[in-house]
Amino acid sequence: MNGDPSPVELGQAAAAKLGGAEWQLDADIPELVPEDDSPPPPILEFPRLVPAKPPPTEDAAPPPASDRIIEAMLFLGGHPLTSDIAAKSIRGLTPSMFQDAIDGLNRRYRKQGRPYAIQPRDNGFALAILPAFRPLREKIFGGTREARLNQAAIDVLSVVAYRQPVGKTEIDGIRGTDSGGTLRQLVRYGLIAVQHRADAENREVRYGTTRRFLATFGLSGLDELPRLGETAAV
Repeated sequence: MNGDPSPVELGQAAAAKLGGAEWQLDADIPELVPEDDSPPPPILEFPRLVPAKPPPTEDAAPPPASDRIIEAMLFLGGHPLTSDIAAKSIRGLTPSMFQDAIDGLNRRYRKQGRPYAIQPRDNGFALAILPAFRPLREKIFGGTREARLNQAAIDVLSVVAYRQPVGKTEIDGIRGTDSGGTLRQLVRYGLIAVQHRADAENREVRYGTTRRFLATFGLSGLDELPRLGETAAV
């Protein structure tokens, strides 16, 4: 276009200058040979990655037997233990299985000479020390035995035990005298407690016995109170 030779023309000119011979590439390319006779470098092989074996696991300890769980629940204290409460922690526990566990534990305690036993209490069961060891408990913690209940306190306590829940008016009517001071004394001793507060229907509080009352007189429940005539009981 502007007078410059084309690439083809340049090629033809170059060929004519070199003698017009035909040029051909040699198809046999010589191998590259090392200058000395040293062996070729080794081929590096990387080790295979093998997943690590998990550490051996010890066999899991078997769960404790049901009687052991029941025994532990009894030692925790609190409200008397019932089969319904125990069944919440022991799957498949039936009332008969629960009773068998209680009986078995008591047999074991007797055989081992333990100072305690499982006793029925308030429709359930609780651990309690044997009567022979009660003086030791009173010596350590004290008790109503040291207070020496007078006859008035025994009379009021008897009325509450057999008529509970009972109010002061009814107690005064049975005894023929004011019982306010004696009721307050028995409440301080922990032998009775208020069971029903005064409301619109009941103008006065009503009293009932406590667990300490049962323990003090060696009773498992109120059903063990002496069966006397209703009037003679007070």
